[in-house]
Amino acid sequence: MIEQLTSFFKESYAELQKVTWISRKEVMGSTVVIIILVGILSVFVALMDMLFARIISWII
Repeated sequence: MIEQLTSFFKESYAELQKVTWISRKEVMGSTVVIIILVGILSVFVALMDMLFARIISWII
């Protein structure tokens, strides 16, 4: 059991060494893009919500 666990961790570490990690600059750039997109989508959803609320209140 201990040998299997040790083997698992050794193999996991070996696989992590093969990974190509992105740079801090790329992470920051992606984060900024995501924050901007979330902001834009939030405004869009809020505007659609207000529009549909007015349409529904007009119908009722």
